[in-house]
Amino acid sequence: MAQYPPIMPDMPVLLHGGDYNPEQWIKMKDTIWPQDMELAKKAGVNTLSVGIFSWSMLEPEEGVYHFEWLDEVMDMLAKNGIKAILATPSGARPAWMAEKYPEVLRMDAMRHKQLFGARHNHCLTSPVYREKVRQINTLLATRYKDHPALGMWHISNEYGGECHCPLCQDAFRKWLKARYGTIENMNDQFWNTFWSHRYSSFEQVESPSPIGENWNLALSLAWRRFTSDQFCDFYSHEIAPLKEITPDIPCTANLMDFFPGIDYFKFGKLLDRASWDNYPPWTGDERDKESALHTAIMHDIIRGVGGQKPFMMMESSPSAVNWHPINRLRQPGILMLQSLQAIAHGSDTVQYFQFRKGLGSSEQYHGAIVGHDNSDQSRIFREVSEVGHTLGKISEVTGSAPESKVALIYDWDNLWILNEAQFGNNENKKYIETVKDHYAAWKQLGYNVDMIDQTGDLTPYQIVCGPMLYLLKDGFAEKVQAFVEKGGTYVATYITGWVNEENLAHLGGYPGPLRNVLGIWDEETDTLDDTRKNHFTYNGKSYACKDVCALVHAESAKPLASYEEYFYQGMPALTKNTLGKGQAYYIAARTDRDFLRAFYADVAAEKSLTPLMKNLPDGVLCTERSGDKGDYLFVMNTQPEERTITLPAGLNLRTDEAMEGEYTLNGYEVLVLKRLSSYSLHS
Repeated sequence: MAQYPPIMPDMPVLLHGGDYNPEQWIKMKDTIWPQDMELAKKAGVNTLSVGIFSWSMLEPEEGVYHFEWLDEVMDMLAKNGIKAILATPSGARPAWMAEKYPEVLRMDAMRHKQLFGARHNHCLTSPVYREKVRQINTLLATRYKDHPALGMWHISNEYGGECHCPLCQDAFRKWLKARYGTIENMNDQFWNTFWSHRYSSFEQVESPSPIGENWNLALSLAWRRFTSDQFCDFYSHEIAPLKEITPDIPCTANLMDFFPGIDYFKFGKLLDRASWDNYPPWTGDERDKESALHTAIMHDIIRGVGGQKPFMMMESSPSAVNWHPINRLRQPGILMLQSLQAIAHGSDTVQYFQFRKGLGSSEQYHGAIVGHDNSDQSRIFREVSEVGHTLGKISEVTGSAPESKVALIYDWDNLWILNEAQFGNNENKKYIETVKDHYAAWKQLGYNVDMIDQTGDLTPYQIVCGPMLYLLKDGFAEKVQAFVEKGGTYVATYITGWVNEENLAHLGGYPGPLRNVLGIWDEETDTLDDTRKNHFTYNGKSYACKDVCALVHAESAKPLASYEEYFYQGMPALTKNTLGKGQAYYIAARTDRDFLRAFYADVAAEKSLTPLMKNLPDGVLCTERSGDKGDYLFVMNTQPEERTITLPAGLNLRTDEAMEGEYTLNGYEVLVLKRLSSYSLHS
């Protein structure tokens, strides 16, 4: 079992806090700032993120710096026992910079220069912008390197967007030349003889644009990879002075929900700890179980992005946000569920946006710990305080982490190219939905799940599932084959192994280099609209096929179920291939979750895997963290109605009560149970 050090070495507890913007209140600081400290202590807040959008207050004119107010804030935090997650201010640059150095402004795909405004409105390639960021970051690190409040660096804020300016075009061409070497090789890899689109030099290449090249799928994929790499490079540029001056202070950047613009698995290798911003659309009814499943997979993706170490829920809302189409209030109990669900999946923090509501601008009505009433008697403040108290009660879980024998692959390259590829259903290939369905099946069966990408290590797992891996990265098929031959179980689905890493189709039939592992030839794929379904029978029960049906031939594989309709009646819908000591399954059709639950229950039984809990009622999820101090089972009712469960022997850390056997969970109730039996996931 794994035990990781605390995120902040001198704070070996679960962190509780959020984004704090004291500069917005600087004209009322004599009254508001002291009130904030008292309210923070009442709510059990031990960390606050500061300086996130402070550039115009830190440097109101070029080269004119005002750190005095931030000095006062840092001193105030230290005096009150609160750690600062101090941000670099690059998420939104000041107006003077746009006015004096227009090159820092982004250009959109239509080649229109953007005006000053919003945030992340800067060109990542701009030497001027990079130098200004280096200067301000160096000053921050030098000034606060020995400050007792400094606990962590928060790098920028929610990196995202892209720029198509001449500077970025030049950087893109250099990136292409570094990847492909020669223009001839790039032409071949892009299949540019099509439509007579072969280039004679890299200087002729432009980024994809509605007014230019927007049909070359390989170019679009290359641009996505380049843009993602630009963020990795810019992050490395941002942290360079911080790592030089404060080498022992960890750095993070807050990621976003299924954000398509950056390969987070690649980006995550640069982070000391991964973090993300979690804003589920809680509705207070049966829809919350889907919100909870969606949030669960994102928690596990972010943990995977961070190398399976405890991560950070950097932002969440303690009440309604202001940007959903319909902004519902959080029902009583949902804030605790949202908070402890993050802890369950491996977060060592519960943080909010925001600490105090601003009086104006676009986030005027976004949820906050402290509202416009300035009260500690509001429902939200009381619930936040209860979360703070609970985190203190369960703080021994700090540094422990979920461990799993099951891994599920989610891959950004695969997402990018499936969004561009032209076949089947061009409105939505449903890649993310498919991965979520496979994840939901495992969670509903009561298992921990690790999320990895194609570059991940398969050896810690007994079962690896790779839904819809249309693009296979170099070396991945060989890794899967070795995994199966040594005794692992691999599960693939329709639309697997069609193209290589450069989006060139595999000659010799699908699933390309996985054909020997899976023991099948995938000849054709039928796309069903909403009016059509096929069916197959598995273990005596009929299941529906929808959206996608692959027409496969069993070669060395054994058919386990067959289609029952259309001209491909009798062809395999599910196969199993034995290779060495292991097995490889191929699910040929998209199905509902009922089949996936039944199928994965059999696959787990075949590997003698035991779930954390059996017979989970609809809407109840469980996850376990393990560490030096024990195994911690989190049982979460994601529905407003009661659910009855059967608990293993354990100590309820929230109440200090011993528990075992039948128990009725209230709506949205969460149990945190330290196991007392000899059961261990790791035995």
